[in-house]
Amino acid sequence: MTDLPYRLNVGAALFNRTGQVFVGRRTDLAADAQAVWQMPQGGIDADEAPRSAVLRELEEEIGTARATILAEHPDWLTYELPEELAQRAFRGRYRGQRQKWFALRFDGTDGDIRLDAHTHPEFSAWRWAGLDELPGLAVAFKRDIYTEVARAFAAFA
Repeated sequence: MTDLPYRLNVGAALFNRTGQVFVGRRTDLAADAQAVWQMPQGGIDADEAPRSAVLRELEEEIGTARATILAEHPDWLTYELPEELAQRAFRGRYRGQRQKWFALRFDGTDGDIRLDAHTHPEFSAWRWAGLDELPGLAVAFKRDIYTEVARAFAAFA
């Protein structure tokens, strides 16, 4: 798998007015599974700028792009997928993801969040969480990234 490329991706740490971040329960994991929550993230389309991609992904995944970009992580962060998941999730084309993370301020109300706004919802439920909760909510292979995102964007909490 080390010969495979990383899939380019963006991630959104979406902060509400009280400094908590949006997390969604993934639809493709069992409801009783541990670490089923994640922040919005998604692929970058060809010739798309990461700043545009993060707002598009918010709209696709949570039904609204009512957000203002506050900061961009200075580095691209990477994670490796477990081999069996990489075969299923990306049909064996990628070893993991190379992500550009953004901190965003949510400019809407909770009522603006519509997980059912698109045909194939990414999340089945959502909530606001503290930054310190992020690593424990994430699947094991994303914990280091969530720890780094929480550290880098702590000023917005």
